[in-house]
Amino acid sequence: MNRGLLLFAIGPVFLPFWAGICYNNPLTWVTGRECPGNSQEKEERMKKICIGDVEEHVVDRAEWPLEKAREVMKNETIAILGYGVQGPAQALNLRDNGFNVILGQSKESKRGWDKALADGWKPGETLFSIPEATERATVTQFLLSDAGQKACWPEVKPHLKEGDALYFSHGFSIAFKELTGVIPPPNIDVILVAPKGSGTTVRRHFLEGRGINSSYAVFQDFTGRALERTIALGIGIGSGYLFETTFEKEVYSDLTGERGVLMGAIYGLWLAQYNVLRSNGHSPSEAFNETVEEATQSLYPLIGENGMDWMYANCSTTAQRGALDWFKRFYEASKPVFEQLYESVKSGKEAQRTIDANSRPDYREQLDKELAEIRDSEMWRAGAVVRSLRPERQ
Repeated sequence: MNRGLLLFAIGPVFLPFWAGICYNNPLTWVTGRECPGNSQEKEERMKKICIGDVEEHVVDRAEWPLEKAREVMKNETIAILGYGVQGPAQALNLRDNGFNVILGQSKESKRGWDKALADGWKPGETLFSIPEATERATVTQFLLSDAGQKACWPEVKPHLKEGDALYFSHGFSIAFKELTGVIPPPNIDVILVAPKGSGTTVRRHFLEGRGINSSYAVFQDFTGRALERTIALGIGIGSGYLFETTFEKEVYSDLTGERGVLMGAIYGLWLAQYNVLRSNGHSPSEAFNETVEEATQSLYPLIGENGMDWMYANCSTTAQRGALDWFKRFYEASKPVFEQLYESVKSGKEAQRTIDANSRPDYREQLDKELAEIRDSEMWRAGAVVRSLRPERQ
């Protein structure tokens, strides 16, 4: 294997042989080509990766060890607002890493409050209302849902003090501020660290001693310390490495991915293939195994470790030829749909749809019905049976 590929096998991402990797002081093991502009720049010590003609900045633990992150944040109090999806993982990882962390959680949200108590947060000591936690903090991590941020912003904004940092893990509220009403005051830092995975994955990788990759951005730098605060917090929550983005690019790519190959499109493809197999006489278990189980349990992990070209090179010649021939047809069929999806995201239509849906009083009830339809469908009933037959579940 190419030496440069081995050296940059960080987390689930492997860069191809033509990717160049360098610091501003060039390294001898750069592959492909050296990054241009190796003179002194603003990011004086920041690593660069070069893929084709595109240069990107990344930060890893070698450059920013945990001790450095702790030093940057030693006089800071970090308030995690919301204990739902990302909140528990980021709060617990920061606490375990030795940062000064408190929670802001509404008692009315019984599920989140009870989980916070179960995880050892103590009312009046490390667990407070959302306004009080914001008042006590120098860094407020706004980790409520997108709809929750819109609803709770009037409780948060009055308690942000000059020099505070307002931290997001999703660019939604800032990128679509005309819809959310989340407009930060000018005398604070506004920053983002967005882990590329669910809160469950963020916590699991941390406990396993691994790191999930995250993107980072600075929207507003009032103190002159916004960037170092951002990177320190990214390392503190357990990121293996961080790559640079903007609030807008983060939310556009994230919403496209969620509706696309990460969840929406992939389920649509699975369902279509499953139904075609079933209509042609294949059993439910065979259809599920050939559609979902083999993908998630065998092929996708290998693609994540080694890349698509490796997968094609290491399968049967029959699978190899078929995949190479048919991916082009799927590409041509799906690309127009992805273009429509991206435009719907960028225009704000998807954001408006999210806000409108979450604002309905019966949203949770309707969501439960939609999820029940999926859970009770033949495909996912077959999935439950197939998963139960895995040797580790016997």
